[in-house]
Amino acid sequence: MRHNKKINHLGRQASHRKALMSNMACSLIQHKRINTTVAKAKALKMYVEPLITKSKEDTTHSRRVVFSYLKDKTAVAELFRAVAPKIADRPGGYCRILKTGFRLGDGAETCFIELVDFNENYTKEVKVAEKPKTRRSRSGAKKAEAVAPAVEAPVAEAEKKEEAAE
Repeated sequence: MRHNKKINHLGRQASHRKALMSNMACSLIQHKRINTTVAKAKALKMYVEPLITKSKEDTTHSRRVVFSYLKDKTAVAELFRAVAPKIADRPGGYCRILKTGFRLGDGAETCFIELVDFNENYTKEVKVAEKPKTRRSRSGAKKAEAVAPAVEAPVAEAEKKEEAAE
């Protein structure tokens, strides 16, 4: 029976597993999307999501806690500067796993793991809401200039008649 055995050991010793998770988490934070196996992606998701939650609160203590897991100051800086503001209103579920098939060499199931708010394909709905820019041709501008003097001419004639009457 495997009661209370939640962690996937991934066939590695504890120190090797910690180094693997730390390196993969740093790569995910820096590149926003990485390609790996499904088992590693699921383990990474469990590893990185609490760190992202911790990064919502930008304090010295939370930075030190996150650094103790990642051990890469550029990744920590990226997490607190770029990732945390984008996911500030999200209550959880910061990573998405997209399965991509099987690896040719050993048949392992592969996938992409990515940060949810950084995929442009899924966030296009926000950009579509903006008003699209219309293109106007030059002929339209010439027509507008031709119409404007024709409208101004009767007004100018009426003003001249008023001046002559005085």
